[in-house]
Amino acid sequence: MNISATKISFTRTGPSRLVGRLVALVALCAVPAVPAMAQSRAAAADARAPMTAQDLVTLPRLGAAVVSGDGTLAVYPVTETDPASYQRTTAFYVRSLRDTRAPATRLDLGGSASSAAFADDGWLYFLSDRGEGGTDQVWRARVSATGTVSDIAQVTALKAAVGGFAVAPDATKIAVWGDIGRECASFGCDPDGSTHLPGPGTGRLYDAEVGFVRHWDQWETPGVYGRAFAFPLTGGKASGNGVPLDGPPGKSALVGDTPTKPFGGNEEIAWAADGHGLFFAARKSDAAEPRSTNVDLWFNDLSGRAPINLTESNEATDTLPAPSPDGKYLAYAAMARPGYEADKLTVMLRDLATGQVRALTTDWDRSVGSLTWTPDSKFIVATAQDVLDTPAFRIDPVTGKVDKLDLMAGTEAHIGDVVPLANGDLVFTRASIGAPNELYLARKWGQAMPLTDVATSTLGKRAPIVTRRFSFTGANGDTVWGQITKLDGRKGPMPAILYVHGGPQGSFNDAWSTRWNPRVVASQGYAVVSIDFHGSTGYGQAFTDSITNDWGGKPLEDLQKGFAAAGALDAQIDTDNACAMGASYGGYMMNWIAGRWPDKFKCLVQHDGVFDARAMAYETEELWFDTWEHGGKTYFEDPAAYEKWNPVNYVDQWKTPMLVITGEKDFRIPYTQGLASFTALQMKNIPAQLLVFPDENHWVLKPKNSLQWHNTVFGWLDRWLNSASK
Repeated sequence: MNISATKISFTRTGPSRLVGRLVALVALCAVPAVPAMAQSRAAAADARAPMTAQDLVTLPRLGAAVVSGDGTLAVYPVTETDPASYQRTTAFYVRSLRDTRAPATRLDLGGSASSAAFADDGWLYFLSDRGEGGTDQVWRARVSATGTVSDIAQVTALKAAVGGFAVAPDATKIAVWGDIGRECASFGCDPDGSTHLPGPGTGRLYDAEVGFVRHWDQWETPGVYGRAFAFPLTGGKASGNGVPLDGPPGKSALVGDTPTKPFGGNEEIAWAADGHGLFFAARKSDAAEPRSTNVDLWFNDLSGRAPINLTESNEATDTLPAPSPDGKYLAYAAMARPGYEADKLTVMLRDLATGQVRALTTDWDRSVGSLTWTPDSKFIVATAQDVLDTPAFRIDPVTGKVDKLDLMAGTEAHIGDVVPLANGDLVFTRASIGAPNELYLARKWGQAMPLTDVATSTLGKRAPIVTRRFSFTGANGDTVWGQITKLDGRKGPMPAILYVHGGPQGSFNDAWSTRWNPRVVASQGYAVVSIDFHGSTGYGQAFTDSITNDWGGKPLEDLQKGFAAAGALDAQIDTDNACAMGASYGGYMMNWIAGRWPDKFKCLVQHDGVFDARAMAYETEELWFDTWEHGGKTYFEDPAAYEKWNPVNYVDQWKTPMLVITGEKDFRIPYTQGLASFTALQMKNIPAQLLVFPDENHWVLKPKNSLQWHNTVFGWLDRWLNSASK
């Protein structure tokens, strides 16, 4: 087996970010073992306690920053968790971008606040529920570099709750969105969304023509959609009934959610540069919606007429509308294949004067995750996964040339929330396996400096970890990448954990996670091995596509070869004393491993995984996903495609103890799949546990639930890997 360690990176956390950067640079240029350094690290590790699940749950969390129009101020949210009650609160901070030595100041916005955004009029707009109705409405305030807040005032007083907003470039208009009945001519009306409750009982009545019945973690309310309205701003107040972006009702009217659900946000709604209209993303809600990835981009000129579909010719996804500041172009991201949610997102450019559209990044084999323009309209800045990093890239809108930006010493890790400034600087967040988001400033596209220390110093008081990248020859002779994360300086053999990511078109890249966090697992004394198997993102579209119709084939081979390669590369990794764990597709793989690799692991942790492909085909809500993954046909059209990789067909081979975790509000992989796998374990008298969260969806998000999740998982791993009876 060919194992490559020629490209190795180490991620450490400690009290000094500068020292961390220098160590990372040395690690990239040096051989892995440096005895004197190793002894020094070991001594430091002995003096600091390892990170705990309590640390993970209560660590402050930095959100995306917003920057004032003149580029002098950055405002950012920090969410803190009370270590006793686990209640979470969010506060906003302001800091100068001119004087980076000046400390940040906590803002007193006079009450609850979220979703802050600067407008070109210099005001800071935000959402708050402090008003008379107790629902989220738009407010605004003046903010200074020293943290002085003045002139707090309410901007909207609407009948329905505001879910988000965007202020026009000239600050004469504001768009707001929220859940509104399609029949409502204004932002909220009576009655609103009760037609599905015909009575006299409590039953909800759905028609087959309405689209989703339930989606992600919520039952749908027929007739109610995410809708956006544009209002004039006069003296800082929104007035009138507003212009609905989806247009007037009627037989051929646009009916659908904007932003799209469940994960769409501000990135899907954008004002035209002149403020005379809005671009927005929406997918039509009808009987075909659960099988359709046809998200289109629309434009409403605020005349009261129906919006124009700008991407009608493309039946796949179009998203991320980004108008150039000079008003000449609309950049956006588009997929080419209908029904495939993990297709490559290519940057497109529409000439707003002629309507001509051209693809900018056809020859660049990466899928963009975000788009924004520089204020002078000379460049588009995008982020995209690239091997195990998510760097920022500069795209020339004239030639389509793509340049990878070098913003961080060592590795880029995960860069996001990029804000280009008029003077050529960039503000962005950066996270890694070793530490969560901090805010950075890069002068003139150069190496960045940290602007915040939200969590870095806190984590510096915990024993550091080291992450090592490696590659090996996987299925089909292809190069496959993986990572090893373990406590730095720990001596002797370590029980191993094989981490399997979800998606399946995803990656356990060099990024922080508040759920499946390699650092907190490694801090319990385990060596965490993650493999970006065939189907992972960041390696080109062909590699991503290769898992389709092959869920249990090449990915399992990659996991087997990658786990062995990690053990051969690092003698500390005890691959014979190991457990495997994963969620979603990773949970599917736990069920698949139980039947197809049953003698390798001492335990498994299966979270929200597919157990029976036949049941999954009829129970999940986004039908396009399951159909595409099995060759484009439904179960009744091609049952063999589903049964080929169906874990339920190999339950007779199961023997490995398994912890099963599921959420009752998970509609993507319904909790009945977890119950079925647990029943199989019981029927075969295999040691097992079942952890059910009645108030969680596909993810575990609530602080106390997260702590319980980790305590249960750690107890299970310890039982099989560290007990005397193992």
